[in-house]
Amino acid sequence: MAKKVSILVGSLRKGSFARKVAQNVIPMFPAGYEAQIVEIGHLPLYNFDYDDPNETDFPTPESYTLFRETIKASDGILFVTPENNRTVPACLKNAVDIGSKPNADVAWKKTPAGIISHSVGKMGGYSSQKNLRLALSYFDMPLTGQPEVFLGNSPTLFDDSGKLVESARGFVQGYIDQLVALIKKNPKYPRLPIVRPSENIFSDGLFHRKPPPRPPAFE
Repeated sequence: MAKKVSILVGSLRKGSFARKVAQNVIPMFPAGYEAQIVEIGHLPLYNFDYDDPNETDFPTPESYTLFRETIKASDGILFVTPENNRTVPACLKNAVDIGSKPNADVAWKKTPAGIISHSVGKMGGYSSQKNLRLALSYFDMPLTGQPEVFLGNSPTLFDDSGKLVESARGFVQGYIDQLVALIKKNPKYPRLPIVRPSENIFSDGLFHRKPPPRPPAFE
């Protein structure tokens, strides 16, 4: 079964540079991985009343439930985001908040993640990425380390067909390889030990492990 990687784009603009980067990244994942953009622009602004069982006037939006289940089913997450006013864009912060509730069932928990940030200037979305990393660390998410990806001067990163230029493409591919390695190292759902039918020593239809052999009796 293919490992699922959900890509969240921190810009709602149709032709955003973040979305272009995300579209270029999808084919960089190797065989056995299924990467796709998960849309977040339709998610209502987070309100805790939606998750408060005592607030019957605020039923949980169906879009919240679907988004949370999508994240839970993901083996890895990739955030691709610009920087707005020295921090995370509102649409992406809203998605992070929605996935963080309810407290007893956090969708993000222990999911390996990577971040690609960009800006039209030279800083490459530094403040956005650092603020996002701070939020994600609260959910016990394994995060990629060095090298981090800060794509500066984003309008110059694409050719006329919308593809990343060679210099940027090679660097981003290396980062995706790093994220894939992180996902392999940190499976969200570790395999349970297999109990073989030969180990079933009872007739109740349940599998039981054979007890260890008894030591020889003292003579």
